[in-house]
Amino acid sequence: MTYKRNPGQERARAELLTSGKRFNLIYGGSRSGKTFEITGTVAERALLAPGSRHLIVRQEATSAKRAIVKGTWPAMMAIRFPGVGYEWKEQYGFFQLANGSEVWVGGLNDDRALEKLLGNEYATIYINEASECRYLAFTLLRSRLAQSAKTITGKDLSQRFYVDLNPTTRQHWTYQLWIEGIEPESEGAIDRSQYGHIVVNPYDNAENLSPEYLNDLANLPHRARKRFLEGSYVEDAEDALWRRSYIKRAPELPDLVRIVIAVDPAVTNKAGSDETGIIAAGIDAKGYGYVLDDGSDKFRPEEWARRAVSLFDSYGADRIVGEVNQGGDMVESTIRAVRANVPYTAVTATRGKAVRAEPVSALYERGKIFHHGEFPQLEDQMCSFVSGFDRAAQGYSPDRVDALVWAFTELFPSMTRAPKKKGLGPSLPNAGPMMGPQSTGWLR
Repeated sequence: MTYKRNPGQERARAELLTSGKRFNLIYGGSRSGKTFEITGTVAERALLAPGSRHLIVRQEATSAKRAIVKGTWPAMMAIRFPGVGYEWKEQYGFFQLANGSEVWVGGLNDDRALEKLLGNEYATIYINEASECRYLAFTLLRSRLAQSAKTITGKDLSQRFYVDLNPTTRQHWTYQLWIEGIEPESEGAIDRSQYGHIVVNPYDNAENLSPEYLNDLANLPHRARKRFLEGSYVEDAEDALWRRSYIKRAPELPDLVRIVIAVDPAVTNKAGSDETGIIAAGIDAKGYGYVLDDGSDKFRPEEWARRAVSLFDSYGADRIVGEVNQGGDMVESTIRAVRANVPYTAVTATRGKAVRAEPVSALYERGKIFHHGEFPQLEDQMCSFVSGFDRAAQGYSPDRVDALVWAFTELFPSMTRAPKKKGLGPSLPNAGPMMGPQSTGWLR
């Protein structure tokens, strides 16, 4: 089969992949051919420079192996470089080419493998699906873009960093770097001569996609359509309960007096299923809260239970909190199948998501909660969560936000639940300054 680039891939190659920029971003809609073209460019560079070393990473090690090692790489090599020999070295995590070059593949979430990856220098580094990755990963990896290699013509092989993603919000570090030209941490101007970007979209790849698929993309909810069809970065919702300015970072953690793992479980794991929200959070002696980890993803029940217990152990947590509206007793039994004696509290949502979230967003606004690290998917969800959130219209359930709310409801009981008043029966809505006139403390 002869390899034929689609129009978007042709533009990317002509304007970006061979343009001489050190840092290169290709963003756009779903199934537009980004991964295939950049992976092919990595292979091309590896073949051009015998004995050179290259790296492809995703956030999750399992998805890197599934998507790249077992998916894109063999398909790309069969079409673009038929007959060229290579071997996957499972023990080490790289493709060995016949000319001695190596293409390493790994995940940023695998500490042991990441240590091995960072022990090398590379002539090419490629972050695939960077919407999932933190800016720290980019800054760390760019320090390894340092290998000097010679091409078969005797010239120096240029060092290149490639990044791709379906764009998320305009607060994402890729937008700040490549589009605004601002370094996200210092907020200073970057050297734009070193950065190039281009947009490719599914319509560029229409020849290889079914009309039904393109029609489905065109009928997605607004924000999803902007991202997966139009390939556009989107603004945060103006009336969201959280604003980016509310999110404060804590470079160092104080001693924490209590830590919880909150779980908002999905009851199915199939195409279109919700994620399971899993958030680790703690509180210090002065009454400040901290987000420690976001372990959310699409899981089978036994997988999310193992993940929750793993985070419980990693952070020396005091309790796991699980929402039981959908799963009922299954939530507790699934967790106890992993660890029978783990401290556990079941919580039930009796009010709408926005009502439950308002007290927690108020804690953020008052500077009572910090994030220890960057959590791009959680923070994007927070800053698009509005009072009238319509799951059907938005096309997803805010499970990360739900888990976040349950975590801080557990850690800040006096601030997120109204006290009972003698003679009045159940707690009444609190109209105090922390909660606002429309909020209630009835969270479980």
